[in-house]
Amino acid sequence: MLTLAGLLQDHLLELGLLVSGADGALTREALWVHNTELPDPSPYLREGEIVLTNGLWLPGTTPSAFVEAVHRAGAAGIIFGLRAEIPRTPDDLIEACEEYGLPLLQISIDVPFTAVTQAASATQADQRREALVDLVRRGDALAQAISHGAGASGVLAVLRREHDLPLAVVDRMARPLASAGTTLSPEQLRLAADGLARHPPPLEIDLGAEQGKATVFLVGAVGDTDAALLCLKPVTELSRAEQDALDQAARFLSLEVAKQQAVQAIELRFASELLDMILSGAQRAAEVPDRLRAFGVDPYGELLVLAAAFAHPDATLPGLSETVGAFFLDRSLAVVVAGGSQDVVAVLQRPQQQTRELADELRQAITKRFPDQRVVIGLGEPAPTAHLLREPLVQARKACQVLRRRPGQSVATFNELGTHRVLLGLQDPETLRSFAAGVLRPLREYDRKRDAGLESTLRAFLQYDGQYAATAAALYIHVNTLRNRLGKITELTGRDAVRTEDRVDLYLALEADELAQG
Repeated sequence: MLTLAGLLQDHLLELGLLVSGADGALTREALWVHNTELPDPSPYLREGEIVLTNGLWLPGTTPSAFVEAVHRAGAAGIIFGLRAEIPRTPDDLIEACEEYGLPLLQISIDVPFTAVTQAASATQADQRREALVDLVRRGDALAQAISHGAGASGVLAVLRREHDLPLAVVDRMARPLASAGTTLSPEQLRLAADGLARHPPPLEIDLGAEQGKATVFLVGAVGDTDAALLCLKPVTELSRAEQDALDQAARFLSLEVAKQQAVQAIELRFASELLDMILSGAQRAAEVPDRLRAFGVDPYGELLVLAAAFAHPDATLPGLSETVGAFFLDRSLAVVVAGGSQDVVAVLQRPQQQTRELADELRQAITKRFPDQRVVIGLGEPAPTAHLLREPLVQARKACQVLRRRPGQSVATFNELGTHRVLLGLQDPETLRSFAAGVLRPLREYDRKRDAGLESTLRAFLQYDGQYAATAAALYIHVNTLRNRLGKITELTGRDAVRTEDRVDLYLALEADELAQG
């Protein structure tokens, strides 16, 4: 690294220190050396350059003005070259450098500035050579760590041998893949995952008041951002060498993530094939037990099937399968997780924990990962063995479909939803709206024109199972008024709320309207 302190140690340059400058100025990395005799060199100086000058500018400006210009440009310091006309460095120049905290060195009359340039060039060449050697050596160590199966933790261990930095690897699902020198809280993991979800991802992520900013080095397997190597320091506090090492490590981590994704893809394909086997019935039933065993699930114990989905019809499912799988694995429960276009299905050994309680905890875990989505979970009846999984699988998925269109309920079994609700829930929302509108539109138009309360009367009448007295009391109207309203409902809809067949139509229309609105 090129510094004034390093040049001072080169005795062949015959340099003398006159002003040390601000704290750390002598050891500050310098960009290059710049020879100038301009009275105001600031327009041409780059920040971090060392100024070489013989003082030929003295007739045109004062030492104070020259130093002020050099300081304003952000130069690393000044080397004043002595000559026959000026055998010693001017006192005014020394005083000005002391005033601005700018390092000042002087060089002997016998040493040309080209010697300083050559020394600077040699220093930077050595630096580049060392960086290249470090790059190759580190690359070998990283490759060895990956090939020996050390994974992301092995990559971080290689980095920590050179740079004592707090490091963590986090994927886009907020899962910690590895860490060294730090431990991220669940909230910090979520903030990291949220940062990775942005387009484009940020160069820094704010992990909260306690930790501050972390520098992000993206890890991508197949063109996408799948994870990030986080250094829990802002980028301004990282040296160039540290940034290069972290960037190199992130590239090797891409290999590890790609390997993990390949394994996950195989598992997901096997899991999807399992669902096909189950739904094929007797045709492929013999294959189901072996496939369950491959995932560590006992095919001859009681099995649980559930389906999870987002309620919003346009919500996409990326990340949901991983979240469901991680939930069960964190509880040491062997599970098969298969992602479909509309839901994610999990098949597992029925745990000792109550099924409803487990489903509620799963819903909470998914909601924590996807706070902007309403999560629903449908449960099938337990299957005694693997050969009887088809019906529970169909039940779980149908229950999930119904819950997606039904507000206010997030977890339910197929049987809890009621037969008519299941049938309605499986219909297209447009079909439901059309059916409900065909039955209820005449009532609503009449109510809008006359404020007659026919729809609310119908709802109350059905709620009280067709009991005239109870309905009239609930509406605060006379029984005769109720009869008149029911007569008008029959006239407008063509359906008599007293007859069972017509009452079913009216009830289903109200239920369909509620589902369609949800």
